[in-house]
Amino acid sequence: MQRGLERDERYRGGRVAKSATPLFFYGFRPFFFGAAFWAVIAMAIWIGTIGGLWAAGQGYGALAWHAHEMIFGYTAAVVAGFLLTMVPNWTGHLPVAGWRLSLLFLLWCAARVAFLLTGVTGPLPAVVLDSLFLPCLFLVVAREIVVGRNWRNLKPLILVAFLAAANIGFHAEVLTSGTSSIGSRVGIAAIVGLIILIGGRIVPSFTHTWLMRMGSKRLPVSFDRFDLVTLVVSVVALVSWIVMPVAGATGIVFSAAAVLQAVRLWRWLGVHAWREPFVLILHIGYAFVPLGFLLGAIAIFAPGSFVGTEPLHAWTTGAVGLMTLAVMTRATRGHAKRSLNASRTTLVIFSSVIAAALLRIGAGIDAGMHGTLVELAGTAWMAAFGLFLVEYGPMLFGPRLDRAG
Repeated sequence: MQRGLERDERYRGGRVAKSATPLFFYGFRPFFFGAAFWAVIAMAIWIGTIGGLWAAGQGYGALAWHAHEMIFGYTAAVVAGFLLTMVPNWTGHLPVAGWRLSLLFLLWCAARVAFLLTGVTGPLPAVVLDSLFLPCLFLVVAREIVVGRNWRNLKPLILVAFLAAANIGFHAEVLTSGTSSIGSRVGIAAIVGLIILIGGRIVPSFTHTWLMRMGSKRLPVSFDRFDLVTLVVSVVALVSWIVMPVAGATGIVFSAAAVLQAVRLWRWLGVHAWREPFVLILHIGYAFVPLGFLLGAIAIFAPGSFVGTEPLHAWTTGAVGLMTLAVMTRATRGHAKRSLNASRTTLVIFSSVIAAALLRIGAGIDAGMHGTLVELAGTAWMAAFGLFLVEYGPMLFGPRLDRAG
């Protein structure tokens, strides 16, 4: 990623004018800011909804709105920012920027606003706008990969297509039955698949680089047959969960995936990278992947062990929250030519999301404290992303430090 971020901030057709806002020089700039901003607003709306202060998603359903905006609103924005930043590095082409990036970002923003107005307009305008975003992202990224003949990086694009289909299916399920159980599972499965695929590249890579710099003789194990088996078992587990969420066979394959993913993470030697927060947080974030499989297996074999769908929050709050923030903070600091030494604020950001994930999982264990723990988890989540906006917002809107003059 670093090599791609160091490219000249230009787009096809000429250099960006010096007077133009740097916000649309690179995909991560608007989408990381938008994702963090929406993470705060959407969580505040949800906490207020469960507290009886107001009602979110009128005409669509409050629970469906919350699930959708976390899975397909926040996370989709981070995926867009990441892919639009990585593709130039993969293809050697200039980044998608300027008016094309602006239109894509405005489409994402329009969908978020439309979902706030469903009580007035009905859900259809929001559904239409939102259903267009991921297919448009797919087309933009696919064009860059095809033009650059970078066929080996088609795998993340396949998962984006899967996520787009899941989003449309989510809307169809809500509009026809008023629920989103299948759509939620498909969307979460797609995102977990992205974390397993992309995390499997960046976590050992960044760990390898740091350990080499420290002169360590022990390095993460390169991708081998074990990783391939782990990926296959994990995909089978996720597909089985989508189709048969409470079947015993799903619990068995979930258990196998939990063990294999835990061993895979151990082979990346995160325990030796504890002194580097930007590396360690990737390992902690990825650890919620096997934890999610484990909690899911427990929920299947011991029904009633958890309140509601709390095991899923090991993935949504833990793995998604930590992995996305880890990428957002590192990429932003690297691009802005800031030191990659984590600041105190960054450490608080990471700690807050860890707390949010643990509190949210704990809410499913202690029924008596469920409401309180959910609110505390939401508060910790908002604190993390609010601090991200405070520290990293100026970097996303401003020029690189080496070009500030």
